[in-house]
Amino acid sequence: MCPEDLHRLSRVVIQFYEKMFSWEGAIAKNSGLSPQQNHTIEIVGEEGPIRMKPLADKLGVTTGTLTVMIDRLQKADYVERKNDPDDRRAFNIVLTEKGKQVHNEHHAYHSKLAEDISGCLKEEEAKQFVQMLEQINTIF
Repeated sequence: MCPEDLHRLSRVVIQFYEKMFSWEGAIAKNSGLSPQQNHTIEIVGEEGPIRMKPLADKLGVTTGTLTVMIDRLQKADYVERKNDPDDRRAFNIVLTEKGKQVHNEHHAYHSKLAEDISGCLKEEEAKQFVQMLEQINTIF
């Protein structure tokens, strides 16, 4: 890619990131949870019971940072720690009923966002966009 195209790509990526960040911030503000807490609930809701290390990896945080967040989410009754049936020394993070409700609401916002994004693209463009994002996600 030539320098001008790289500069244009950089601007567009930053603009897209800022819009996504603003959108997530507005959603989080309405829920009373931080964006990171919402993402944690989203991942646990999508993955099902999950151990701390894989959850920390998906969030891009340390297990120490995640422990503090899980403690707060557990205290607020969004998640709970359950013994892992395959390893009595370990535990999984699972959503409570309250956490499931937040996950469903947050997931609905994500679905609406996907509809809005895909709605401005032709069907084939939308499919290509998804493929490109999947490809990009493999390197991050």
